[in-house]
Amino acid sequence: MSERTYLDHNATSPVRPEARAALLDALDATGNGSSVHGEGRATRSTIDTARRRVAALVGADPRGVIFTAGGTEADTLALTPDYQRGEEALAFDVLLVSAVEHAAVLRGHRFPADRVEVLPVDARGRVLLDALDAALERHAGEGRRALVSVMLANNETGVVQPVAEVARRAHAHGALVHTDAVQVAGRMPVSISDLGVDLMSVSAHKLGGALGAGALIAADPDLRPAPVFAGGGQERGRRAGSENVPAIAAFGAAAECAAACAEADAMRIHALRERLESALRCEFPELVLLVGDVDRLPNTSCLALPGVPAETVVIALDLAGVAASAGAACSSGKVAASHVLEAMGVPERIARSAIRLSFGWSSGEEDVDRAIGVFRRVVPGLLRRRAAA
Repeated sequence: MSERTYLDHNATSPVRPEARAALLDALDATGNGSSVHGEGRATRSTIDTARRRVAALVGADPRGVIFTAGGTEADTLALTPDYQRGEEALAFDVLLVSAVEHAAVLRGHRFPADRVEVLPVDARGRVLLDALDAALERHAGEGRRALVSVMLANNETGVVQPVAEVARRAHAHGALVHTDAVQVAGRMPVSISDLGVDLMSVSAHKLGGALGAGALIAADPDLRPAPVFAGGGQERGRRAGSENVPAIAAFGAAAECAAACAEADAMRIHALRERLESALRCEFPELVLLVGDVDRLPNTSCLALPGVPAETVVIALDLAGVAASAGAACSSGKVAASHVLEAMGVPERIARSAIRLSFGWSSGEEDVDRAIGVFRRVVPGLLRRRAAA
C-alpha cells in the first residue's frame, strides 16, 4: 500500500499536517462556542480564526462566511427562493443552472421543480451565454426574478466556466449569482470580488482539510439565505446547530496553507498533469483526452479508452496501485454515462469509458512516474480484452 498512487483529489484530498494539528488541538477544547464563560470564549476564538482564514482564501469579508457541514450543504443553503438583505425580504421566482452542475446543485436546491431551468453547454462543457441571456430576458420580461448558479470549474472535466461574465450578465437583469467553487478554492487563486458573484460555496476536504466542514460565502455579509435548519442562533442565525469546531479549525488551517501556495501549487501541479497526459497520449494513441483544448483546472485530466468500460479501467488501475475515478455512475446495476459528458454531446462509447485523474497538494513527480508505469502494464491487456469482446 505504501507504493500506491493517489490520483483522486477531486473526490477528496489527504489531510494536510497543519490541518491535522489544528483538528487535534480543537478536540482538546472543552467549551461550546455559544457559551459566555472562558472555555466558550476560547472555542469561539478558534471558530473566528478559522472564519478569517477561509474568508482570506477567496478575498471575502469574514462576516460573510457561514460554516456548513460541507459543499453540498453550502449549495443547498444558497439555492433557496427566500433571502433577506438586512431587513429587506428578497424573493426569487426561478433558478437557472447549467447542465453540468454537481448533483448538489441539480438535486440539492430548494426550488420547486417547475421553477428550475437548466441551461445548455457547448461541446467543451461551458455554459452557453446566449442561452443565459435569453432566459434572463424572458423571465425579467415576465416579471420573474432569477437566481443563477454556475460552477466555477467542473468536478469531472476540470473545465473552468466564464463565471465573471455570467455574473455581469445576470446582474444586469437583477439576478443573484451563486457559484460552486468547491473544486477551485485552494487549488488556484480565486477572488469573490473579481468574479463578481454574490455567493460562493467551498469545501474543506477538497483542499486538505477534514471531512465535515464547508462554507457558503456571501460577498455582502448582510445577504442571508433562508436557513436549512431551524434552531439556535449559531452562525448569526444563518445555520443552526453547534459548530463542528475540530473540522472548522482544520478547515481554517488548510485554507491558510492553500492560500499561501495556491499560485505556486497550481503551476507545479499543472506541470505534473501535462507530463502525465503527454506520456500517456504518446504511448497509447487510442486514448482520448476530453476537453484538452479549453481552460481547465491545472490538476484534472478526463481520459477515455473508447470501448473499455470506465469501471473496468478504474478497477484495473486500483489493483495495480493507482486510485482514479470513473466518469460514470452505477445505479441499480446499470452503468449510466455521466450527465456532464452527455450534456457536452460526447459520444456514448467514449462517455462510458471516461475516467478522471486528479492531482493535489500532496502529489509529486513520483506519482506521475508510478502512474505511467501502471498504465503501461494495464492498458495493453484492456485493449486486448476489448478486441476479443
